[in-house]
Amino acid sequence: MNLLLLIGGLALILIGANGLTDGAASVAKRFRISDLVIGLTIVAFGTSAPELVISVLSSLQGSAEMAIGNVVGSNIFNVLMIIGCTALVLPIQVGQGTMSKEIPLVILSALVLTCFANDCILDGGSRDIISRIDGLVLLGFFLIFMRYTFAIARNGNEDGGEEQKVKELPAWKSALYIIGGLAGLIFGGQFFVDGACGIARSLGVSDSIIGLTLVAGGTSLPELATSVTAALKKNPGIAIGNVIGSNLFNVFFVLGCSASLSPLPMGNINNIDMAVLVGSSILFWLVGWFFKKRTITRIEGGLLVVCYIAYTAFLISQHTSGHFKLNIVL
Repeated sequence: MNLLLLIGGLALILIGANGLTDGAASVAKRFRISDLVIGLTIVAFGTSAPELVISVLSSLQGSAEMAIGNVVGSNIFNVLMIIGCTALVLPIQVGQGTMSKEIPLVILSALVLTCFANDCILDGGSRDIISRIDGLVLLGFFLIFMRYTFAIARNGNEDGGEEQKVKELPAWKSALYIIGGLAGLIFGGQFFVDGACGIARSLGVSDSIIGLTLVAGGTSLPELATSVTAALKKNPGIAIGNVIGSNLFNVFFVLGCSASLSPLPMGNINNIDMAVLVGSSILFWLVGWFFKKRTITRIEGGLLVVCYIAYTAFLISQHTSGHFKLNIVL
């Protein structure tokens, strides 16, 4: 039953996110908002909607580790697996502006989150927690990012990403897509969280491990599908904007909203996970510069995928060794 809830919930989330995105984009198009702005805002929101719904619901239900693990794990998955798989399909050329502005923003978001997650070290606190104040600061960063995004669109920056072609739907169909999409996100998110928590408890796996792996991979499926499809259509550069927008949205908006509603204790999400998040963001920037300048090659894509597999294997081994030690004690 938990597995059915997990799969059914994820299916509802993905269908709901797609419907909400199409409906909202069509409404925006009707009001003559440019395709580029729609792609940088509404479409970016749509692909990150699963993370938002699951993290907020997990936060409200007291599963803070799953909320944080979802964001941290999704961002690691986005950089290492999505960029890696896309580069394996077709090497990715990276714009000058992306290398000097957007990717450093991804690194900044990882560093800010790491600072907020280390109250014990930095402030001498009794436990590490992302507080409501931290959440509001993250939302402030999100507003700055959105201001930067609209500036790119208005100035027609060539590195701002390819325009998202939007189909204008009839008003009734747009409304139906928006309402149905929201319903799918809400109910699907509830089912997914219940199923993931049930599986974690039955297997004796912590919410943090489930959040960092299963939930993170599941909620990143829209980004993976979008990026690989773009590569198959000989336009892999879309993957860069997709991952950058998603990672910034996840940290600044998703965690910002979740922490503002309810403080998020870090629990079993530790500095190893945060180091992997920061390291993967820096590696993302490095592979764009080296080997073949401003191009992420197939070899570099393979390296990113191997790094993700190694991290996942480490998480599994830590959980396995933890259970082994516990059994020896008992």
